[in-house]
Amino acid sequence: MPVQARSKTAKIDSSKYHGLSRRDLLRIYRTMYLSRRIDDREIQLKRQNKTFFQISGAGHEGVLTAAGLVLRPGHDWVYPYYRDRALCLALGVTSLEMFLQAVGAKDDPSSGGRQMPSHWGIPRLNILPRSSSTGMQYTQAVGMAEATQYFEIYPRALEEARHAPLGEHVRHKPDEIVYVSGGDGSTSEGEFFEGLNSACLRKLPILFMIEDNGWAISVPVDFQTAGGNIAKLVANYPGLFLEECDGTDPLASYAVVKRAAEYCRMRKGPALVHARVTRPYSHSLSDDEKLYKTDALRQEEAHRDPIPKFGLFLVREGIVDEKELEAIEAEVDGEVRESSDRALAAEPPAKESILVNQYSPDVDPVSSHFESAPQFSGEPRTMVEMISATLADEMARDERIVVLGEDVADCCNEEDLEFVKGKGGVFKATIGLQRRFGYGRVFNTPIAEACIVGSALGMAARGLKPVAEIQFFDYIWPAMMQLRNELSLFRWRSNGAFKSPAVIRVATGGYLTGGAIYHSQSGEVLFTHTPGIRVVMPSTALDLCGMLRTAIRCDDPVLFLEHKHLYRQPYNRSPYPGPNYTVSFGRARVVREGNDVSIITYGAVVHRAEVAAAHLEREGVSVEIIDLRSLSPFDWEAIAATVRKTNRVIVAHEDMLSWGYGAEIAALISDKLFDELDAPVRRVAAMDTFCAYQPTLEDEILPQTSDLVTAIRELLAY
Repeated sequence: MPVQARSKTAKIDSSKYHGLSRRDLLRIYRTMYLSRRIDDREIQLKRQNKTFFQISGAGHEGVLTAAGLVLRPGHDWVYPYYRDRALCLALGVTSLEMFLQAVGAKDDPSSGGRQMPSHWGIPRLNILPRSSSTGMQYTQAVGMAEATQYFEIYPRALEEARHAPLGEHVRHKPDEIVYVSGGDGSTSEGEFFEGLNSACLRKLPILFMIEDNGWAISVPVDFQTAGGNIAKLVANYPGLFLEECDGTDPLASYAVVKRAAEYCRMRKGPALVHARVTRPYSHSLSDDEKLYKTDALRQEEAHRDPIPKFGLFLVREGIVDEKELEAIEAEVDGEVRESSDRALAAEPPAKESILVNQYSPDVDPVSSHFESAPQFSGEPRTMVEMISATLADEMARDERIVVLGEDVADCCNEEDLEFVKGKGGVFKATIGLQRRFGYGRVFNTPIAEACIVGSALGMAARGLKPVAEIQFFDYIWPAMMQLRNELSLFRWRSNGAFKSPAVIRVATGGYLTGGAIYHSQSGEVLFTHTPGIRVVMPSTALDLCGMLRTAIRCDDPVLFLEHKHLYRQPYNRSPYPGPNYTVSFGRARVVREGNDVSIITYGAVVHRAEVAAAHLEREGVSVEIIDLRSLSPFDWEAIAATVRKTNRVIVAHEDMLSWGYGAEIAALISDKLFDELDAPVRRVAAMDTFCAYQPTLEDEILPQTSDLVTAIRELLAY
């Protein structure tokens, strides 16, 4: 690199450089330069069509290399974003590992060829794998930091986590912190504010690093953030350490990051560093900054480039001479050539690996291991009573289990517990759990569904077993990104290096007489369409107990759907089946044997099918009813058996008819069992609209017993 001065090396006064030695300063330069040269080589390879995408960390190297000196590899927990190449290099990720990801090699340690380059995930360094979804990381970091606090209070949970699958990656240090980063554009996402609010509420040891290069692709920060400065917007968050720095100056950045990290290590609360950096390259190779940046602006940004600035600084300070600097650069250039050549020769992943690590290879909830006989005791309990009873037994057995969500605790102020009956959820499904296990294990969250699911993911990634509640399915949509792009994909995108076996309990469905649009929604098909997550919906108290316990004990994320209408029905009650009763997923329940027609259903429609079958029995019609109860995976063998038995099939569900869950079952039957059918597969479901408030309209919209009776008669007459 060109410099304007030459100076002989000499011993330095480290106090001038925030305690950093000459070796540290040279390491900073080498890391920064290595980061840039990897970017440049990746750009070259992409233009040669030898790699498939490139996004650089150019301009961010100063603050990131400084952060790498402050953070402790394999000690602190790091959730980097795609500009954090220099940080990952400083922490110990190798240039070869980065190039293996760029070419999508089988031996890419971050994803095995599944994620784009610059999406690092390295278990040995406590670097967790990020997705490309902007801003989703902040709530997940909250869960990771909550795990830090939790392990400090519940050490037995740490030992239990270490003995679980992937337990070799479970670590906890008394002064560890969680680092999470993002660009200035990511602070426009709601998850940033949800995460920051939760971090301040719970005084979590998180260091938020906001790398502000002034652009969110082509949108300047002045058009992205009110006032153009995120630090000013969050300045009044209580307990938040907040400091700004010139992120192109690694020494100034080091001083600020060190103070912020120390604040977190001392358990004073979270910290936020707002680092002003620059972006001398386009957003990615899919973007051309010349389309929206003037030549003058691009020249100005080039003058702030941290690498030539710091190299010139080292020479002028007499820390290194020009020849030694050139020798460092030559060594780095050689490393980059060697690493990229090795990566280009690396083996790509096999086609057979596509589905590997989509679900846990260690715990199969479909297996016979989860089939058990009930040991009944006590009076019959409703579904909602069975939830708290099952959770209580599981929490007593496994200290890793944490219950969180809106209103799930008995009371926010534990000192008031002796004076109040306790809330325990809007349906009282978790009543008494906080009183028994304490607020550390059962706690309320803000009304922030994305943060609930995101923090559950972060806890699960650290080895806990969170059971999170979304009060109503109708309000799950703010968490949709966390559920589809994050929780469900966490294991697969890391190629099995990490997992996120959280349980998300959700009250769903209608038939409430007055539930209306926003308390009666279904929509399970949107999640059964999502690989990586298990989806179940029991219709009886006995099944709820067994399937909730399986959900907790399996090693995959589970969306556990609980039908509100069924919570307190007398017809589906059961005595408690014992603390070890489990039900295998993917196994349907034969509710009623029959010979003339089959109804394949689940949820609240099961009982309506029973009533319809009893009505038609008086006419001599024999109806078989199959309760799927597990929607993903589902029991194809049970479906095939009933089709072959009766040759006439109705698929019934509460959700809307068009593009619904039943359409896939009907299509599979037609595709695989057409010769077994004596009539077309018939679907019975809700109208293609939302549920209305007025009861007569609700009855018309949702499928009723009479609809099933009519459908059966028409099918038999075909």
